[in-house]
Amino acid sequence: MSRADTGNHQTAERILRAARALFEREGAKGVSMRRVATAVGLTPMAIYRHFPNREALLKRIGDDSFDAIVRHWDARGRGGDVLERLIAVQRIYLDYALAHPHLFDHAFSTVRTDARRFPEDFRARRSPTLNVVADAVEDAMRAGVLREDDVWDVAVTLWAHTHGLIALYRAGRFNFDEAAFRRYYEASLQRLLRGLRS
Repeated sequence: MSRADTGNHQTAERILRAARALFEREGAKGVSMRRVATAVGLTPMAIYRHFPNREALLKRIGDDSFDAIVRHWDARGRGGDVLERLIAVQRIYLDYALAHPHLFDHAFSTVRTDARRFPEDFRARRSPTLNVVADAVEDAMRAGVLREDDVWDVAVTLWAHTHGLIALYRAGRFNFDEAAFRRYYEASLQRLLRGLRS
């Protein structure tokens, strides 16, 4: 990599860090090219050399957050007890939602033209996140822990259940502090899994 390429890469990374910090604090509405430029010490026009528009910058933030989730899920989704792997993935989903609410909303609760759609995109394994869940479901079925069913339907059922609980909690529909909600979330997940057990 040439010195110019290295410099461009470093500048792009600084832009991304600044944009992500704004995103974490205020959500997508807080990310403007002007605010990012000010945070990095560049002119707004200089950012366009690295990202053609605000949408491209937001897409990169979203893509990076998906990659981070997948790395965590994939690390926990390999080896060991198949049911515990499946539960671990759901715990990581909750952890991510509570630690990074704006990124979580952008990734999983915002209408986006590039969002993957069920069933075609998921069955074609275009979802790096739900692939991990589906693989864990399939392994649990193969091991006889979960009863045989459509792997993708079960994966989406688990996702809908955990996502719904998180959305309700974040909307203030539970009179629980975070620790109490985590206990409820875990118990509710166990109830659902008991219904899916073989």
